[in-house]
Amino acid sequence: MINVDKTNPVWVATLDRPDKANALTEQMLIDLRDTARDAKDASGLILTGEGRVFSAGADLDAARAGLATSPLWEELSSAIADLPCMSIAALNGTLAGGAMGMALACDMRIAVASAKFFYPVMKLGYLPQPSDPMRMRALIGTARAKMILLGGQKIFADEALSFGLIDRIVDPADLLDHAHSLMTDSAAANPEHCAAIKGMIEAN
Repeated sequence: MINVDKTNPVWVATLDRPDKANALTEQMLIDLRDTARDAKDASGLILTGEGRVFSAGADLDAARAGLATSPLWEELSSAIADLPCMSIAALNGTLAGGAMGMALACDMRIAVASAKFFYPVMKLGYLPQPSDPMRMRALIGTARAKMILLGGQKIFADEALSFGLIDRIVDPADLLDHAHSLMTDSAAANPEHCAAIKGMIEAN
């Protein structure tokens, strides 16, 4: 249910469970985590999905069985954040729940205009994964992070852009091409050079 295209130096990992809104199972999280770990040898990593939803978060049956609090979510986002190459979440639709962690860990997020963003941990009674509130706060500020996580608010794409939660709104037909175009310079550069600049930007 995770398709990984490695035919180009920039890898594309696609969530492919559109009949279930790309809800994530344990095996999908394992596959995504392993792909992100292996992508240290790639020139870039793009995450996207099939259908009209990027991901609805955890599969409900799997969440009830314990997936909602699995360390796999944090392992995945950490693997993405640790990449020396550029990572982009090309959000083909709505991003919800724990799936937000992998997008927050990417270097950039682009989305279609129909995308919505929400993280209903307050209503569901789960804690978000440890790094998610920190990354969200760094992007959009304390009050807006509380609006999403404490207030349970659903944010639409134009508001997400104004917040800084996403970086661009892109036509669906151009989504992957635009992601690849953003990768052009870094993918062509010496990997150590890319990693060095990325490290300078992220230094505390």
